[in-house]
Amino acid sequence: MVPVTGEATGEMWITAHRTLTRLAELGESAGVTFTLENLNTSVDHPGVPFATAADAFSLVAAVDRPGVRMNLDLYHAQIGEGNLIELIRRAHGAGLIGEIQVADVPGRCEPGTGEINYPAVARALTDLGYDGTVALEAWPSGDSHIAMERFRAAFTL
Repeated sequence: MVPVTGEATGEMWITAHRTLTRLAELGESAGVTFTLENLNTSVDHPGVPFATAADAFSLVAAVDRPGVRMNLDLYHAQIGEGNLIELIRRAHGAGLIGEIQVADVPGRCEPGTGEINYPAVARALTDLGYDGTVALEAWPSGDSHIAMERFRAAFTL
């Protein structure tokens, strides 16, 4: 049973590790990479265990297989933990990022509508040599074409 608090028990950590290891094996045999997404518990996913980027990082690092990586969601990380650029540096340096997802806080709209400095995030990703996927997982704040232009502008250096 999942604790109401969202805190994972030791048994849950062991089960998550075993499950992710098995997923990694399946993915590797099929040429697929599975990603584990961090979430936030204060706005969108209350009570969910293993929600933070720190949890996802720890689980993926413990599995230590190429078939499982982090789906590093910066919207969720900003709400739950902040310090996004350092989080990116740590996860990238460990080779754990499979995908990065972006949306701004508050409101989960496109970059440029909230508090996250996405041009600084884009510079950090470029400086690190990150060449993976950066996906927009957001609600448009208005016109969807303008939202896509804002996303492109935030990540074009």
